[in-house]
Amino acid sequence: MYWEFKKKYFIGILIGVAILLLDGYLYFILETKRWFFSLIILALTISWSQFWVDLFKENKRQKEIELQFLEFIRNLVSNVRSGVSIPKSVINTANEDYGALSKYTVKLGRQIEWGIPIHKALVTFANDTGNKVIKRSVSIIIEADESGGDIADILESVATSVVNIKKMREERRSSVFSQIVQGYIVFFVFIGIMLVLQIWLFPRISTIGGTEALPSAISGFTQSPVVGVGEKVNLDFIFFSMLLIQGFFAGIMIGKFSEGTLKQGLIHSLILMTSAALIIFTVKGGF
Repeated sequence: MYWEFKKKYFIGILIGVAILLLDGYLYFILETKRWFFSLIILALTISWSQFWVDLFKENKRQKEIELQFLEFIRNLVSNVRSGVSIPKSVINTANEDYGALSKYTVKLGRQIEWGIPIHKALVTFANDTGNKVIKRSVSIIIEADESGGDIADILESVATSVVNIKKMREERRSSVFSQIVQGYIVFFVFIGIMLVLQIWLFPRISTIGGTEALPSAISGFTQSPVVGVGEKVNLDFIFFSMLLIQGFFAGIMIGKFSEGTLKQGLIHSLILMTSAALIIFTVKGGF
């Protein structure tokens, strides 16, 4: 699977640029600083949103390809069992409707018709789909065929293997779904706690008995100078950094548990970190 920049991505990028220009107008011309950071995050999110939408669509398409590949293998087995050779079986089954896999099977059948060796055509077929399960299955088929095994038994074994892989993925996804939801809920509860501390609790504490009796950390949060107590500590920045760190590692765990890959974890991390930044800057207006 390769990444291709599409023209439609310019729509999101142009909208993001327009929001940035509006943000600059509000900040520098009207001197409205309240929405400065929020609009920047919103512009960046809209700019790359189409990339992530296509990524999710591609993941869905790959799942459909795996499912249709299983049907393709089963049709090959039935043809081989009837006494038809492998190249002829591929040609006979390649033009059937396999959904997202159809264009790859049609190309595979045409390559064999043109005299391209079956092993080379299968490798090209697997590389074109960009699917790891298909690549692994094709590699097993080629190696077993070269070693002189029964091709029908090999194809049935591959089909069984694909079914088992899908079952394992579905079972893992269903078993950790509640944990994924809990992970998101816990993270947003954490954001709420941070906001309550920053907006409600610490300002109220700072008014009890005057700021001169408070530790330097709490006084620093209120952004008021405290003489003789020590340097101010910017708790806003510390809490914001904690949220980003929490969002990053929570996303990694969610992706690893649900899909078994760090790439999916990074997607969840980006969603959580972006949500945290957008909520904090929208509610507070900045640090």
